[in-house]
Amino acid sequence: MQNHEIDYKIIGEEMQYVEVELDPQESAIAEPGSFMMMEDGIQMQTIFSDGSAQNDGILNKLFSAGKRLLAGENMFMTAYTNVAPQGKKHVSFAAPYPGKIIPLNLNALGGKVICQKDAFLCAAKGVSVSIEFQKKLGTGLFGGEGFIMEKLEGDGMAFMHAGGHIVEKVLQPGERLKIDTGCIVGFTGGVSYDIEFIGGIKNTLFGGEGVFFALLQGPGTVWIQTLPISRLAGRILAYGTYKQKGEGSILGALGGWIDGDNSL
Repeated sequence: MQNHEIDYKIIGEEMQYVEVELDPQESAIAEPGSFMMMEDGIQMQTIFSDGSAQNDGILNKLFSAGKRLLAGENMFMTAYTNVAPQGKKHVSFAAPYPGKIIPLNLNALGGKVICQKDAFLCAAKGVSVSIEFQKKLGTGLFGGEGFIMEKLEGDGMAFMHAGGHIVEKVLQPGERLKIDTGCIVGFTGGVSYDIEFIGGIKNTLFGGEGVFFALLQGPGTVWIQTLPISRLAGRILAYGTYKQKGEGSILGALGGWIDGDNSL
């Protein structure tokens, strides 16, 4: 494979964005909705599939687009190309919610990373972005958020985004790690992935952590997030749906009146 060699800079702390530097005729690709800003001289073009050599040809493009459509993903991606006659140009892509952007040098990571399907942010043109369906029936039925994942392949740079703090763990051959399925951001191609039943009636009924967790086995690298977007969304929904503590009391009403939440 031959991917475009892009330089980059990650800016910010909790709400980060990545600034990609493009030489003349270099390109970066991104999912629709991640674009933030670009300098004059960069051309934006919507492309069918990801523009990689793996998806050249109309049949390969249709097959790739069909898998992405089946997984609920967009069939199109956007390519940003430096078409200026000379000089470097910059394009920036922003994270969709608080967290961290993870740079991936695919060449140094064995050429393949599997990630949550909403974790991919952008990549150098030439990186193949496709859908990875888990082959085991149990993983497919009970994997939840981890059932359908994205596969990043190539020898260039790609960028993932995840919520909260990011933990990177290197698993030795045969070493196993049990993780909440929603906390997995991604892992390298040599890591095997399965679903395991927690077990125990009390754990199942009252544990509050779900019935299954992910079982990852090395060798390889795993990226873990402390705040999955599904968990954050669930808390926000619960906060907006149910009455807060103190809302039914005199002090609660008084506090709401003082801060302007309650009308007279």
